[in-house]
Amino acid sequence: MLKKTPSEILERPTHRKPFIELTNVEVTYGKEFLALKPVDIAFYDDQITVLLGPSGAGKSTLLRAINHLVRPSAGTVAVRDVGPLKSAKAVRAHRQRTGMVFQQHQLIARLTALQNVLLSRVGTYSFLRSLLPLPASEREWALECLDRVDLFDKALQRCDALSGGQQQRVGIARAIAQQPHIILADEPVASLDPASSVRVLTLLRDVCRQDGIPAIISLHQLEYARQFADRIVGLSHGAVVFDGPPSGLTEQMLEQIYGPPR
Repeated sequence: MLKKTPSEILERPTHRKPFIELTNVEVTYGKEFLALKPVDIAFYDDQITVLLGPSGAGKSTLLRAINHLVRPSAGTVAVRDVGPLKSAKAVRAHRQRTGMVFQQHQLIARLTALQNVLLSRVGTYSFLRSLLPLPASEREWALECLDRVDLFDKALQRCDALSGGQQQRVGIARAIAQQPHIILADEPVASLDPASSVRVLTLLRDVCRQDGIPAIISLHQLEYARQFADRIVGLSHGAVVFDGPPSGLTEQMLEQIYGPPR
């Protein structure tokens, strides 16, 4: 890997600890396939970080390792106010504070947009309490979240009657209904047309900035990474090969991420 120039290195906050810090984290699938090579990386408050790279570069693996949806084969993920994710209790506490937005929406098609958003609130109650209808205040909060993504008028429509872009916006509403401390988005616009992609990423960026929470988003579209990221982490063949602001993505660095042009 080439040595970074000063313009390729983000200024790190010196007065606050990282929100999430990965130390020597690697992921191996099966016995031999090293999907994520050992990485040391930290993520800070109020940053929108884009994980950029071609398919198979390790973006989704890194993103999911942060939330232990993929268990690291080695290394440690530590979260501020939670600590290292070494126990089921710590992982559960981290996930309760983490909003997830998935590529394939992960909505229940037969339920309405409102019902899908309300599902994110069930985990805040005990098992017995969750068997009863949620309080009216939760319904009001879910409607407010749908309103923030411009879907208030679609609240009572089944999700299978919504467009792909609208379904992804329901996914964002569901994530912010958790009142998360961080949002992780795994290829959230991979199946959307350009206009819907821009709208979804704009909403996601605006919500994170308004609420003052960081987001880590995996993408493979270079133009969206440059448009929406504060920081870009470029991956190639399971290794981090770039970490800096969009302005640092020179042609030389793009070759590090994508390989030489064909």
